[in-house]
Amino acid sequence: MSIPLTSIERPRCSRCETRTMLARITPLPDGSEQRTFECPKCDLAEIRMVADPLKSEAVERLTIYVRPPV
Repeated sequence: MSIPLTSIERPRCSRCETRTMLARITPLPDGSEQRTFECPKCDLAEIRMVADPLKSEAVERLTIYVRPPV
């Protein structure tokens, strides 16, 4: 089992399977992010879109049961 050491998972290069490096994060108006990963071995760049984590389904499930103290 592989446990990531960072909060941003570094995907493998689709060309040479080397672990990519996060080159830049571009915030988008809807709260999501565009992440650019570059391969240090073959210089291939990949762009991934990531939804706003605060609008995820998991956060919504957790906050359904949150109520102010009585």
